[in-house]
Amino acid sequence: NKGINFMNLVKKDDADALKSFIEKHNFFLVIGHKEPDGDCITSCLGLAAILDYYKKDYQLLNAGPFKRNEVARYQEKFSDTMEFLDSSERESTGLIICDCSEITRLGDIDGDLRGLDTFIIDHHKTGVLEENMQGYINPEAPACAFLIQLFYETLVGPLTKELAEVLFFGICTDTGYFRFLGTDSAPVFEAVSRLVSYGVNPKETYRLMNSGKPYSTRKLVGVLLDKAERYLNGKLVVTYESLEDTKSYGQDGRDSDALYQLLLAVEGVEAVVFLRQDTVTTCTAGFRSQDKIDVSAIAAKFGGGGHKNASGMSCNGKVETLIPQIVKEFARVM
Repeated sequence: NKGINFMNLVKKDDADALKSFIEKHNFFLVIGHKEPDGDCITSCLGLAAILDYYKKDYQLLNAGPFKRNEVARYQEKFSDTMEFLDSSERESTGLIICDCSEITRLGDIDGDLRGLDTFIIDHHKTGVLEENMQGYINPEAPACAFLIQLFYETLVGPLTKELAEVLFFGICTDTGYFRFLGTDSAPVFEAVSRLVSYGVNPKETYRLMNSGKPYSTRKLVGVLLDKAERYLNGKLVVTYESLEDTKSYGQDGRDSDALYQLLLAVEGVEAVVFLRQDTVTTCTAGFRSQDKIDVSAIAAKFGGGGHKNASGMSCNGKVETLIPQIVKEFARVM
């Protein structure tokens, strides 16, 4: 597979840039965004496998929390505290950020990530390379784990069964088990077919993604459906989770994907917003849409970002004041 140009995404020059970055450092910090999802975590693990091939030492970092049921089993591999590095060690340390390009989205890490030589691999539409950073960002990719697969195949070769299972899982979580892919996705299926040839069991991966969820998540989905309100002639649906809801049903194992599926299936609905009051003064929100609406542009208005049809944000504010502001932004494009 070496040297093959898959989907015109990861070219040999791109892979060589990552290789050069790896070869110039002795130690690496590998990190993804806070509140990690399956794509974020598996991308970091896949990048670690590339570092293993080059016999490089590294530390896997993530601020957490590991709220999602599907990533909980990986938590022990990550730390939220940097290994201590003196000034000379920092000069020979590389920072690799996966599935994210905004330093602010890394969350609270105990240690100083500033000033480190940095390489970013991301696929979000709002991703940008800041000054003095190297990397590869391509929003055409359906998942960062897909990019990591292509980097690995180009630099190393065929994957082990264990690594193939990890990256297949990441690709599946970010594509909704391929539901979000369109007519241009043949190269993606070609890539995942190689993962299956390495020993991946798609049925088992689906089970890992969709089973073992707490009973409380089913009850919470019912509460959120009951709170859902339609706006803009029924094209937009907004629902929210209050602090009282979180207290009643807990913070772990939410199934917002099921919520989005149910609401987007309603006739005439073009976009769905799910707001959560995290603290008295802060909120997070998820945005999902059908093909036409670019929710990443709307999330960016509130300091967030992501994909055209799936984005998120965190900001100061309260649900009752944010909802009218969000509806106003959607009214500009609907």
